[in-house]
Amino acid sequence: MNANLSCPSIATSNGGPSLSRIVAGMWRMNEWNLTPQQRLSFIEQCLDMGVTSFDHADIYGGYGVEAVFGEALALQPSLRARLQLVSKCGIKLINGARPDHTIQHYDTSASHIVASAENSLRQLGTDHLDLLLIHRPDPLMNFDEIADAFGRLRREGKVRHFGVSNFSRHQFESLNRRIALATNQVEFSPLCVAPMFDETFDGLQDVGVSPMIWSPLAGGRLFSKDDAAGVRVSAVIQKIADDVGRPFGSVVFAWIMQLPSRPIPLTGSGRIQAVAEAVEATQFTLSRSQWFEILRAARGHEVA
Repeated sequence: MNANLSCPSIATSNGGPSLSRIVAGMWRMNEWNLTPQQRLSFIEQCLDMGVTSFDHADIYGGYGVEAVFGEALALQPSLRARLQLVSKCGIKLINGARPDHTIQHYDTSASHIVASAENSLRQLGTDHLDLLLIHRPDPLMNFDEIADAFGRLRREGKVRHFGVSNFSRHQFESLNRRIALATNQVEFSPLCVAPMFDETFDGLQDVGVSPMIWSPLAGGRLFSKDDAAGVRVSAVIQKIADDVGRPFGSVVFAWIMQLPSRPIPLTGSGRIQAVAEAVEATQFTLSRSQWFEILRAARGHEVA
């Protein structure tokens, strides 16, 4: 790993939080089979590279990831001042940890938002979240009620900034008119390019808000030999990686971050080398022709 790697930070919006340009995604932390000390070491290594933002959700790991992250952080509480904690709420899973849930559903009521945020604080062992997102659009969501809940959490000092995840442009703008949103976290990769063409990124760029990106490596499809689209796109990415002398993953992250909406990608790996490759993507820029080579492979046709 390059010891000189240093990840810059970026303001998600005017007045929004400053996050690291690469965010460490904690979705699968329970699957990494790390001891508390190993989890702490992972956090420290991320911080040493400038990856200071950590993405959570109440439901991750069957409602368990926030607690194991908090357990690690409790071994070195002073680290809290160096990092940003992001979490999400609004999905209720059928899970042994929540025996009262009888059907998987969404809940964006004010009572659930507040209760979920307060539980995340307890699990993470912190007095505030830097950013709280509504995890999915809810057909029963009331924009005014969500804004009121966000306002209450801010007044009580429990959450500093707010955003959404997987929202359409119109849904984002409807809530953003009521309370300033810092981001919309959406799925995007060379195998999932819809946000470039459904106004999601255009709308965020227009209001000066950076999207956060989940599954930037297409959930592993870019590494699968059984996925025709993944094989086609990966061959182009590998060729460019060889040409520029950078790792495959770095090229993917660089391709994403080159968009003018200033996307902030999440990693999803417990391997620190994978995080380092994402950080390396902040150190170079693809040529315009290289960028469009990947887009052409992604869409399977020329741009015109």
